[in-house]
Amino acid sequence: MGLYLRKSVRVGPLRFNLSKGGVGVSAGIKGLRVGTGPRGNYVHMGARGIYYRATIPSGPPRPRTLTPRGPVRPVPGAQHSPSSPPQWPEISRAHGPMVDIDSADATTIVDSSSQALLEELNAKKKRWRMWPGVAMVSALVLLIAAGNEAPDWALVMLAFSSVGAIIAAYLKDQLRKTVVLMYELDEPMEKALEALHAGAHTIASAYATWHVSSRAKVFDRKYHAGAGTLVKRKPTCFASAPPPFVKTNIKTIAVNVGTQVLHFFPDRVLIYDANGVGAVGYKELQVLVSSTRFIEDGSVPRDATVVDRTWRYVNKKGGPDRRFKDNRELPVCQYEEVALRSDTGLNELIQISRLGSAAGFASAVAGLSRVMPRELP
Repeated sequence: MGLYLRKSVRVGPLRFNLSKGGVGVSAGIKGLRVGTGPRGNYVHMGARGIYYRATIPSGPPRPRTLTPRGPVRPVPGAQHSPSSPPQWPEISRAHGPMVDIDSADATTIVDSSSQALLEELNAKKKRWRMWPGVAMVSALVLLIAAGNEAPDWALVMLAFSSVGAIIAAYLKDQLRKTVVLMYELDEPMEKALEALHAGAHTIASAYATWHVSSRAKVFDRKYHAGAGTLVKRKPTCFASAPPPFVKTNIKTIAVNVGTQVLHFFPDRVLIYDANGVGAVGYKELQVLVSSTRFIEDGSVPRDATVVDRTWRYVNKKGGPDRRFKDNRELPVCQYEEVALRSDTGLNELIQISRLGSAAGFASAVAGLSRVMPRELP
């Protein structure tokens, strides 16, 4: 996940070029470029400040109202009661209701400097793709022509025309829906981002990573291996991947957190979900790292730390409950937990199999917060 800033990106037949004058776009064939003027979104980040130049025309920003829904706060203490996975048999009154560890809708998670760009991202995300409709109509026309016993030459012409129409519609979609983001960074910002990518790479190198979507308090521990908390989790990972229909000259980190995907850009974290796109600035982002004891019902990751053992069903003294024939011994692992929060509604919890994996990432986010320049008009 090393840091590398490209000088140009391609969107369909267009190439966006970064220069000292900002962003320029050209179209045509190799050796014959036709300049079409400065376009794209240019973001300069340096010691003197950060400023945005949204040169692709967009509508005036509409005011947004924050929903009254607040974040559901997890309690990531230094040590938790052992947690257990929710796949075990449901026992009446054995545990409380599952409480979601979830963020607000992405469109309500907004920092004030993000409005103009977010308006463009949301507007283009909502645009329908043309090429699937063109493909369906083309297939229907071909079927009707074949059913009416059209001559072979006509079917061949229709097939070639259909392929051409689908390709044209696909390229049109790329131009209609894609947002171009070109970053120019000074040396301190580059070093801070390199630290962020290095921290994310350390997490990605862990054998297993999970997104914890909800947790519940256990009322009867004997049915849950003595665990104090029941959690629901799914595998996830930190990867180098851009958001859909966003072209940028820098690699970005992405992590799936249930119904949302977090994309770590140089100036902010973009949050994608089915409702739209939101953002959190690094000055508002809180990264809290802790450890937790987890009763592992599945396979133990090779880099996990096993600190104890228990039984799937325990008696009052903590020993095995002999009433259950399938009662087997389970390992208790020490995992790392990373809570990602903001006052604007971000609330996610990630579990990592290897202890010590997230310290560098948390430190890098704090470092970005310190060196992040103020926005200039």
